[in-house]
Amino acid sequence: MLKFLSHNLVRTMFLLSVITVEHVHSSNCTSRRCLSNVLIDKNLLSQPQNDSCTHEVRVPKLEYQTLEVNTKQLRLLILLQASIEWEDPELAWDTSVYKFDEVILPVDKIWTPELLVTNAMTSTLKHGSANVLVYSNGTVKDDLIINAEVNCEVNLFNYPFAYDVCPVAVQAWDTDKCGTTLVFGEVRLSDNSHGDWQTMSAILQKKRDDRNYIQVELKLKPTNPFLTLMLPSYLILFVDIVSFALPLRGGGRNAFKVTLVLSFTLFINILNSQLPGDSECSPIIRPHFCICLIFLVVSMLVSMLTTRLSLEGQLVFCCWSKGSAPKITENKEQNEDEETKADISTIQPNGSENSRILRKVAKYLETHETNEAEKERQHKFADMLDKTFFWIYFIGGLGYLVMMTVIMLNYKCEVNHFDFWHN
Repeated sequence: MLKFLSHNLVRTMFLLSVITVEHVHSSNCTSRRCLSNVLIDKNLLSQPQNDSCTHEVRVPKLEYQTLEVNTKQLRLLILLQASIEWEDPELAWDTSVYKFDEVILPVDKIWTPELLVTNAMTSTLKHGSANVLVYSNGTVKDDLIINAEVNCEVNLFNYPFAYDVCPVAVQAWDTDKCGTTLVFGEVRLSDNSHGDWQTMSAILQKKRDDRNYIQVELKLKPTNPFLTLMLPSYLILFVDIVSFALPLRGGGRNAFKVTLVLSFTLFINILNSQLPGDSECSPIIRPHFCICLIFLVVSMLVSMLTTRLSLEGQLVFCCWSKGSAPKITENKEQNEDEETKADISTIQPNGSENSRILRKVAKYLETHETNEAEKERQHKFADMLDKTFFWIYFIGGLGYLVMMTVIMLNYKCEVNHFDFWHN
């Protein structure tokens, strides 16, 4: 029994000596890793708090980048890269004990602030690194990366000459006068051109002391949309105007105009997927295409009517038209003429018969000349109407294209971009 007690006593003394040695060793450890472990053991996962219940976070550098402008859903895909720093007094240390001015800590072992994009539909926040840098005075530095899909009612009225300003509201969590306040420094624009859209500027603005936003100025590069959407509609109208040079008779002009109408309709159907979606300021290019189609259809119908007027002399569509009577008379006179010719060939005419034949020939020639004169009069009248409509169409079409271009370039449709802030 005595032997057993002495054995346990020796074992206990050994363990106590080991613990004492480790404690002395740890208290004498002044390396960066030991300092890091000491700070981690504090388990400081809550926000530093003082009497005012708010904590200041500085954002000395904020980098903005536009990734994509979705004109169908009116969304703005952005990337924000922020360098942030704040003070946490409980992370400070005595430099006389630990001879270092900075130390690296895991980002998930201490409290770190979050930046929020207020008007974002979706957003993801991640740290630029798995570590943060902590200084001896308690200053902490970190890098944040935010990917966000911002709801922006882009003014597309002037499409394809669209331009607008979209706000990207950046805030930190706070409620009931408690939370985090942000102090911004420099805002930089990175990679300002993506696809058809160009970011002209990104400027930090304020609506209130606690409402900071980046004013992003966007402009659509008009070259590609103009070449694929506007220019074809201009050229088709121009070709339709020039088609009035084709002869009124023969039907060639009418067939050409029908082809233009069908081609333009197919063109609109194909490009419908590329047109922007509707917004508070709906793109004027949609009614522009409709007006162009109306121009083409009216031109086609007028050409058809003037062609009928030139050939038939009237625009009445019925079974018994005035054109049938001259045709019957002409056929009757043709039959009489054939009979006359037969009489001439078989009978040697005397004086009286010769006079009768001459009267018939004279009457036939007079009727033929009358019909030809009537047809010529109808053609001249139809040609006069055609030329009159050409000049009306030319002046109206040219004036419309000039007016539409001026409206697209100069008119400004106002959109309220701050409706996500309700008060």
